[in-house]
Amino acid sequence: MDLSELEEDNTGRCRLSSPVPAVCLKEPCALGVDEAGRGPVLGPMVYAICYCPLSRLAELKALKVADSKTLSESERDRLFAKMEKDRDFVGWALDVLSPNLISTSMLGRVKYNLNSLSHDTAVGLVQHALDQGVNVTQVFVDTVGLPEKYQDRLQQRFPGIEVTVKAKADALYPVVSAASICAKVARDKAVKDWQFVEKLPDLDANYGSGYPNDPKTKAWLKKHVEPVFGFPQFVRFSWRTAQSILEKEAEGVIWEDSSAEDQEGLGRITSYFLSESPRRHTPHRYFQERGLESASTL
Repeated sequence: MDLSELEEDNTGRCRLSSPVPAVCLKEPCALGVDEAGRGPVLGPMVYAICYCPLSRLAELKALKVADSKTLSESERDRLFAKMEKDRDFVGWALDVLSPNLISTSMLGRVKYNLNSLSHDTAVGLVQHALDQGVNVTQVFVDTVGLPEKYQDRLQQRFPGIEVTVKAKADALYPVVSAASICAKVARDKAVKDWQFVEKLPDLDANYGSGYPNDPKTKAWLKKHVEPVFGFPQFVRFSWRTAQSILEKEAEGVIWEDSSAEDQEGLGRITSYFLSESPRRHTPHRYFQERGLESASTL
């Protein structure tokens, strides 16, 4: 799987897709939708679709595709390679949503929660397949939120297509299992080959699973939080785990338009860059460990 486009710019979103098999332009097709990386505090979330003709679903099932969470990394890679060999009847597409996109969406003035972002991404991928000419007649989706409400929305958006939304769809329908594998393979590769835009000293790639309750992930977050600028863009800074570490490890900031009460106990951000600041601060441990007084000495 070639993710070079993502590696060139991983700050927003990136859509990738396989060639559309000629048979999928003619015969009625089933399409599955699933995601990988919804819960982690590190790395992107990847949505995927996989589609094939109804007449060849048995062949897709014969590959022994399954819910990606039940498979080892090597098994997922092997199954994805098999699907790539069967490009004459299997197609896929991905939407890779960066941690930066997820967090800025969730914390914007107009709140855009993860469920809404997930639903809209799934809709966009189904529409992408239709725009490419895929003859989609059935769609199967692993649910996010209430399946009935989600299914009703998709059915209204695509009235000419039979839509089924269920919990654990990735274990029930081979075409969703195949999408699940595509999403997980892409996310694993994206995380492993992540290009950090920040110049991080002593970058440690041992960040564990990326899930909030993983001790290795928490340790990595504490190590790589910068006291003034926060986390690298690999981190979903809207996650409560990341926010808690920021509150404990980073310096407080006040804004010019804040009230006096709001400013009490906090330092101005300029004080970390201007040596003539009237207030004296004990250097943050980040600077102490490097023998620096403040960011102004960097």
